[in-house]
Amino acid sequence: MWRRWNGIAILVESPERAWKGKLTLVFKRRNPRTYLRMLAEAFWPRGGWTRAFYYVRHRVRRLPDSSQKIARGVFAGVFTSFTPLFGLHFVTAALIAKLIRGNILASVLATFFGNPITFPIIAFSSMKLGHLILGTNFDESTHDTLFGKFVGAGEDLKHNFFAMFTDATAQWGNLYNFYNEIFLPYLVGGIAPGVVCGLICYYLSEPVIAVYQKRRKTKLKARFQNLKARLHARKEERREKH
Repeated sequence: MWRRWNGIAILVESPERAWKGKLTLVFKRRNPRTYLRMLAEAFWPRGGWTRAFYYVRHRVRRLPDSSQKIARGVFAGVFTSFTPLFGLHFVTAALIAKLIRGNILASVLATFFGNPITFPIIAFSSMKLGHLILGTNFDESTHDTLFGKFVGAGEDLKHNFFAMFTDATAQWGNLYNFYNEIFLPYLVGGIAPGVVCGLICYYLSEPVIAVYQKRRKTKLKARFQNLKARLHARKEERREKH
């Protein structure tokens, strides 16, 4: 809106517009990220994986729940990282955490255990163990065509989706090979190491979280007592003045 001050017209922003601008600055990035940058940060965070690890650890310890429930959530997230349900890890971890009465947010944060650095190790060990359990062969040289198998399965899914609306015949060859050679061995072989790593993280995180929560409660209690004493001292000073 325009206002006059000493004969000069000045453009003054309305309170509603100013408030909307503040909200935009709070919830919107000043410099929006490009898709290429978002993809790069998915493999290497802006502050590095060390900083990301400390951030997740800090968030897990400060969750408002008992140490047992938070640790159970950590178990659910770590275990989910060993499953081949890519794109559904958050949902799977939350469902497992709810089933075992763990903290859902802790389970989602704990899926950070599976990242571009650890996924190759998890995938290799899970598939190796899965083929061993299923009695099938596992050839390390097939990793050269691993990406091609993912692409082939995606092409079959795309073709079969459009085939529902046309006269085309559904194709299942690539999906069948992907299921037998990658998905099923990965799923079967990831159960044991997922449980072991999940239990290790559970027994390591539970006492650490319990000690942190106890120390934090002590600090908050001391701060409250200090504030209470200061308020009491002010009341006494007012009484003496009157």
